[in-house]
Amino acid sequence: MKVLAINGSPHPSGSTATALRLVAEELLARRIEVEIVHVGLDAVRGCTACGHCRQPGVHGCVFTDDPVNACLEKARESDGILLGSPVYYGGIAGTMKCFLDRFFYAGAHLRYKVGAALVCLRRSGGVGAMQQLYNYLNLAQTVLPPTQYWPVAHGSGQELMRDAEGVQTLQTLGRNMAWLLQNLAEGGKTVPQPAHIQRVWTNFI
Repeated sequence: MKVLAINGSPHPSGSTATALRLVAEELLARRIEVEIVHVGLDAVRGCTACGHCRQPGVHGCVFTDDPVNACLEKARESDGILLGSPVYYGGIAGTMKCFLDRFFYAGAHLRYKVGAALVCLRRSGGVGAMQQLYNYLNLAQTVLPPTQYWPVAHGSGQELMRDAEGVQTLQTLGRNMAWLLQNLAEGGKTVPQPAHIQRVWTNFI
């Protein structure tokens, strides 16, 4: 089994990377492979709602000059998705927002994978940013593992390791994500996924 972890921080060795590693260590200890991709320093444009990714036979975004399509392919081969972002002005980082808008809109194959998210911050705004990330996971119909508290950790860089409750919460998230992945892998042998139905769109005009 494999989890694709996406780091939306512009600091590849900052607190978000530390938090993702805490979760990854729990997964690796249970023989689940983890690949961490850093997208926070890339130049990622936002979604233009062109509809290209929704055309029959198309499996990616029309823009090919950033990591979105490569990550979509990695996600296709993964059993779980882990999102991590710093908190900027009470929300997720701007580059991460641009990345996720396109990644999830073109990512119909994410359905029923295990999805989890975490955020890191200095002081406040963590729950709002975390809710942004979980909106993507919920609407993609991923399966969410439980944890003991909101997966929000405080501290800059390695300061995060002094947030004892935050560290424990991230480790619990990792253990529970592994447990859910293993259960879905076993249950999937006997219980098929629900049949996909055509989405109904209602526009309010």
